[in-house]
Parts: sequence; C-alpha cells; structure tokens
Amino acid sequence: MHIQNRSQPPRVAAGALVTAVLLTLTHAMTANAQNRMPPLTEAELSPEQRAAVEVFKEARNTDRVGGPFMVMLRSPEMMNRARNVGDYVRFRSALPPRLSEFVILLTARHWTQNYEWYVHAPIAEREGLDASIVEAVADGRRPADLAADEAAVYDFCMELLRNHEVSDPTYARMVSRFGEKGVIDAIGILGYYQMLAMVMNTARTPLPDGVEPGLSSFPR
Repeated sequence: MHIQNRSQPPRVAAGALVTAVLLTLTHAMTANAQNRMPPLTEAELSPEQRAAVEVFKEARNTDRVGGPFMVMLRSPEMMNRARNVGDYVRFRSALPPRLSEFVILLTARHWTQNYEWYVHAPIAEREGLDASIVEAVADGRRPADLAADEAAVYDFCMELLRNHEVSDPTYARMVSRFGEKGVIDAIGILGYYQMLAMVMNTARTPLPDGVEPGLSSFPR
C-alpha cells in the first residue's frame, strides 16, 4: 500500500525547489550587478551639473570627478555641499591624518565599501597607520598593540557604529585626548564617509578594472 506524504506533495516540493533556485539566481545576479549610476558623459550634463563640476574641480584642485562624486552629480547641489563637508573632515579636522584615515577605514569596513577601502587603505599606511592594523580592520578583528590614541578612536567609533551610542568611559577617554571638538570631528568623519559608502553601495560603484576587492562581506 502506497502512502503519500501529505505534508509536502511532490508537486509542491518541486515548486518550492524551483522557487528557491530562482530566488538564489536572482540574488546572485543582483549582488553581482554593477554600476547603476555610471559616469555621465559631457553631453549628458545639464547646465547645473556642468557648473557643479567646475566648482568641484576648483575646490579640489583636480581635473576629474570620480567615485562617489560622479554618482552624486545626479544632484549637483548635494554633491558640492557634501564636498564642502568632506574638505573639512578629511583635511582639517582635529584628528591627525593617521587617525582620521583610521576612522575612514572603520567606516568602510562597517559598510563593506570596497571603493572607499581601495582609496583610503594606502593613504592610512602612508600617514603612519601600521599595516597590521589595516589588515585586522579588513578581517573584522580588533587590532593588537594599538597606541593609546588609536585605541580611544577605535573604541569610540566601534561603539557608535555597533551600539548607536557611546559608554561613559569610552567618551571620557576620547574627550581627554581630543577634546569635545575632536569628538564632534570624529563623528563628522564617520557620518560623512558613511554617507559616501551608502551612495556607492546603492549605485554599486565598481572598482577600477583589475583591482581586487580588499574587503569581503560578512554573513548577516
């Protein structure tokens, strides 16, 4: 006597399998898709966008617009207002370059933003951040042998990123080393580079040809 498993009829099971396969393929195609907002050509630029490009080039003393700013050019006023914040938090904040770049790397790791990592990991090492620290951050580990100022910055940033708040001891260490201005500037760096990471993650901004990602995605 044949007894059919009524909990999952063959047709239902087969249908579920096909659905699962299609969802997996769809997810893989979506994950691998690139460049939702590719670079705009000169012919595609509106007068407002052309003006924003010229302001950007003059402010940054460059002849090109790339990375997140080419994406943000879709909203030209937003691009240049964001660039203005970036000019301060990257180049003139209360944190020395070694530590401001450390904050940027922690942000890039938090968002698994490989373009941000590709640009700033070499800068961080050039500014004096030890290569072992950069490697540990890429792996998602707390770096060993942090200097006192690096430990203060690491704990502050990681608590804020993970817990969305900062404990009293961590806050006190940050203030004692960098003052209230340094605390606000560190938050500004985190916020600014999180915005850029969200822009590029949304647009799926690709790495330059031939560049391997420096960060792997973690399981969620």
